[in-house]
Amino acid sequence: FLVTGLFVGGALGNGLTFGDVVMASFIGNSVNFVIGALVGYIGYRTACNSGLLYRYIYGSFGAIGPVLLMALLTICWQGIVVGAFGFAWVQSFESGAFYAVAIFGGLLFTATTYFGVRGLELVSIPAAIVLVLVGLYAGYSNVSAAGGWDGFIALSEASAETAPLTMVQAVNLVIGSWIVGAIVMSEYTRFAPKAWVAIAIPFIVLIVAQWFLQIIGAMGGIVSGTHDFTTYMLAQGAIIGGIGVIAMSLALWTTGDTNLSLPSVQTASVFRRPQRVTTVICGVLGTIFGLGIYQNFLTWIDLIASIAPPIVGPLLVDFYLLNRKKYESFDPDALPNWNPAAFAAYGIGAASTFVAPDYMAKALVGLFVSAVAYMVLASLFRSKPR
Repeated sequence: FLVTGLFVGGALGNGLTFGDVVMASFIGNSVNFVIGALVGYIGYRTACNSGLLYRYIYGSFGAIGPVLLMALLTICWQGIVVGAFGFAWVQSFESGAFYAVAIFGGLLFTATTYFGVRGLELVSIPAAIVLVLVGLYAGYSNVSAAGGWDGFIALSEASAETAPLTMVQAVNLVIGSWIVGAIVMSEYTRFAPKAWVAIAIPFIVLIVAQWFLQIIGAMGGIVSGTHDFTTYMLAQGAIIGGIGVIAMSLALWTTGDTNLSLPSVQTASVFRRPQRVTTVICGVLGTIFGLGIYQNFLTWIDLIASIAPPIVGPLLVDFYLLNRKKYESFDPDALPNWNPAAFAAYGIGAASTFVAPDYMAKALVGLFVSAVAYMVLASLFRSKPR
C-alpha cells in the first residue's frame, strides 16, 4: 500500500497543482473503491477467488487467459518493486550497482516467498509505521523548505507547468496504480464474515490509505521534482534519509512477497505444478523485469489502466444484472471450455481504450465498453458458461 501510494503521489505532484492532486487522487481512488467493492462483494457472496470466478465467466479452459494476464501484470508489478529497491539504495539507473542491488532484492523476495513469509509479518507493521511517520515529517519539511504554505502552493503551480498532466490523465494514473488490486479483491474478501467487512477492506485500502499516501508523496514530488520517495527523503539529511530508505526497503520487501504470492498461486493452479516451482519462475521473471520497468513507471501504469479493467466487465454484468446476485454452487467439470461472449467483450473493451477521447479516463471507457458488450453478446448468443 505504502510504496504505490507514495510513488504515484510523487508523479502527480510533478504534473498538477496541489489542489488538483487532492481532487484527482480522490476521484481515481473512489473509482477503484467502487470496482473493488463490487468485486469484493462477489467474493464474499461466493467464497470464490478470482481464478474460480474467471472459470465461471470465461469457461473452465478459457479462464487460463485472464488468470495468466493477471499473473503477468502482478509479475510486472514485482518488477516495479525490484527496480525501486535497487534505486532506493543506489539513486541511479546508470550505475552497475543498481543492477546488482536490484537482482539481490529480486532474489531476496523470491527466496522468502519460497520458504514462507511469516517472519516478514513481524516487521511489516513496524516498517509501515516508521515509513508513515517519516513521510509526515518529510511533508512538513517540504512545506517549510518551500517557504511555508503560500510558498509551497506557488511552487506547486510552477512545477505543474513544467510537465503538466490533465485531470483526466491524472485520474487515469491513479486508477491504473491500484486497478489490479481492485479487480482481484475477491482474494481478500472471500473469507469476510460480514458484507460490511468485504466493503470495508477496499475502502481502507483504496480511499483512506491511498489518498493519504498520494498526498504525502505529492508534497515531496512538488518540492523535489521526483516521484521517488527515497530521493527526497535523503535530502532531509543522513539520519532521516537513512531511516526512510531502510523503512522503504522493508516495505518493498513485504510488497514484493505479496506481489509474488498471487501469481505463484494462480499459475500453480492453472498448470497444476507445485507452488514453489511457480514461485521461482515468477520470481525470476519479476527480477528480470525489474532491471528496466521501473524506469518506465508512468508508461506502465497507463498501460495497466487500459488492459486490466475490461477483465471484470463481464463478471460484474453477469453477477449483478444477469443473475441478480444469485450465483449457485457449480461443478467445475460441468462448465463449458470457454465463453466466446466474455472474450469478445474483453477484446472490445480493451481495444476501445486506445481510441478513447481525451476527456474520458481510458480505464473507465474500457470497463464500461466491456460491460455493455458482454450484456449485448450474452443476450444475443446466450453464451453464459453454465
